[in-house]
Amino acid sequence: MAGSGHGSGGPPPSSPRYRYLDLLFALLGAAAFLADLVADLWVASSYMQAGHCLWGGLVLALLGLSSLAMQFFSWAWYQTDDIEQDLPSGRCLAVVHLLQLGYLYRCLRMLRVGWRVCRAETAPQQERGYAVFLSHDISMLRLFETFLESTPQLTLALAIVLHTNKVELFQGLGICTASLCVAWSLLDYHQSLRCFLLDKHELGPLSSTIYFLWNFFLLCPRILAVALFATLFPCYIGLHFLGIWAAMLLWVWLQGTAFMECPRWEWLYRATVAVILYFCWFNVAKGQTRQRSAIYHGFILVDSVLLAGFWLWYNTPLRELSYLRPVLLAALLCSGLGLLLRITYYQWLHPTLQTRRQESYDEVDTAEGLAGFRAGPAPAPVNTRMYQLSQNHFLLSLQAGRNQGNGVLDDMSL
Repeated sequence: MAGSGHGSGGPPPSSPRYRYLDLLFALLGAAAFLADLVADLWVASSYMQAGHCLWGGLVLALLGLSSLAMQFFSWAWYQTDDIEQDLPSGRCLAVVHLLQLGYLYRCLRMLRVGWRVCRAETAPQQERGYAVFLSHDISMLRLFETFLESTPQLTLALAIVLHTNKVELFQGLGICTASLCVAWSLLDYHQSLRCFLLDKHELGPLSSTIYFLWNFFLLCPRILAVALFATLFPCYIGLHFLGIWAAMLLWVWLQGTAFMECPRWEWLYRATVAVILYFCWFNVAKGQTRQRSAIYHGFILVDSVLLAGFWLWYNTPLRELSYLRPVLLAALLCSGLGLLLRITYYQWLHPTLQTRRQESYDEVDTAEGLAGFRAGPAPAPVNTRMYQLSQNHFLLSLQAGRNQGNGVLDDMSL
């Protein structure tokens, strides 16, 4: 099975469609990646020229570590995916990834395949499925890059601005674009998950907006709290990160993830997810997640309040930084609004609970054949890594809908 993780079994779902809009987003995503790379190099060189070698080195270190992780995931997936497509030899793929070009190679390959599919009036299902397959892997790699590089760099930039009490042009633009890129990456990932649902469950404009906003409103206060603490205790923020990251890594391990084919590679995935959980919620396992989500958000809220509280206590009264009073108040309001929008999303805008019997879909009550998911014979390649995550997010909700009909969700998975 193409792209299968050892946690997924049974027949694969049928492949979603690939449209010109998907091709446009793929092109914009590749362009954004290149623009972000140029911006990172510009920021690092600006710090270096100003004599701040440590700041410039941190930017480059985050860029390098993120690139290494992305290349490894991309290469590992090529090793385990069984896809009948024109791929270079294993040695050529290894060289491409060693040169840190694996992600760009995937983007170019997806653009070529996607253009061929969109131009053909009746594209073969194999070709159509392969275009969607590639887009899902790129969406996942983009999510990893966002939380391994963009979010930490955003936190670093904000901490530097607070430390120097001034904003350079490149810093302001970098902070704004990075914030939007982080939230957009989450939205793109969520849309990829919904591709495996029936058309009536796909993400609409209203639900897309609400999903974007509640992620944005919950993530920004967390980044601000970490940045404030970093300006006060720059030597201890690393210990704080390692402590929270280790706790999240243990939590992910206890949930028994099975995303990668190789158990040793699975630990890299868990470590990456632990970094994501340092900043925001990410569901990795099937089951009733309301309790897990409540525990996580409560823990992160308390931690963020403590970080900001330490900074506020050491900097009272706020004379030179008086502008931060409304900022801190706005951050608190953003957290409350984000939680409210999250509840709104899962109460009224989550995939429809009521399921219907349709002749073109298998309604066997199993993980892979549950009504609400695309199912049935699928000769086209299906990205079962993303399909497995889609089940983690939606399966229990759709099961509840099948048993209860229309009603309130009992499962609050991301």
